Amino acid sequence: MDMKEYLFVGIRFIDCSIDKILFKLRHGGLVVVPAAPSLVTFDRDKKYHQALKDADIAIFDSGFFCILVRIFHGIKVKKFSGLEFLKNLISHCSDNAEETVFLVNPTEDEADKNKIYLESKNVSIKGDYIAPMYGDNIKDQNLVKLIKENKPKYVIINLGGGVQEVLGAFIKKETENCACRPIIICTGAAIAFLTGAQARIPTLIDRIYLGWLARCISNPKVFVPRYLGGVNLIWLVMKNKIREIS
Repeated sequence: MDMKEYLFVGIRFIDCSIDKILFKLRHGGLVVVPAAPSLVTFDRDKKYHQALKDADIAIFDSGFFCILVRIFHGIKVKKFSGLEFLKNLISHCSDNAEETVFLVNPTEDEADKNKIYLESKNVSIKGDYIAPMYGDNIKDQNLVKLIKENKPKYVIINLGGGVQEVLGAFIKKETENCACRPIIICTGAAIAFLTGAQARIPTLIDRIYLGWLARCISNPKVFVPRYLGGVNLIWLVMKNKIREIS
């Protein structure tokens, strides 16, 4: 699969396999996976939008976004969900034990579940951190210190959208001059679908752009309002150009 890069509202999206993504970021960087409901918020959330622009790679997580890009701009891109990306990354780490992982989790309970799951997949975990309830200031120097001490290959941030990207951009900036710059990955709750903390999404359902429906059925109070807000993405894609840059 050829690597293609696109620029949309200042965000660098990439359409390629995980192997090419990891090769491109072999010297470190930031990967974000913005979903449709999150993309429509950056008009009112400037910090989030800036974090997405600061990322080295954004993945086409939203099937709805992919469809809109094709309808309004005639560009065919392949959906690559955060869940699918994380599965591929775990498989890669299982085969490369020297490539260690540092986890950033929201709670002790989720930290335990995530570690148990990843260790069962032979992933080498080199440190973890329970994130505090961040307010407006997400400049967490304690976390940066731990990352610098542990020198992991990957930092996987399992927090909510909006917070994790801003945190990831901060970590990227603070580790930019380190000899062991990590690859920072913001996949949010994706790991919860693997550990069983949230209802599992079958691979086929995810690949045919129906992951959103599975989430709505499993937790309608949370996901139905969220995805209804994503309808505003239609206007965003209509009024902004997307152009290939490689």
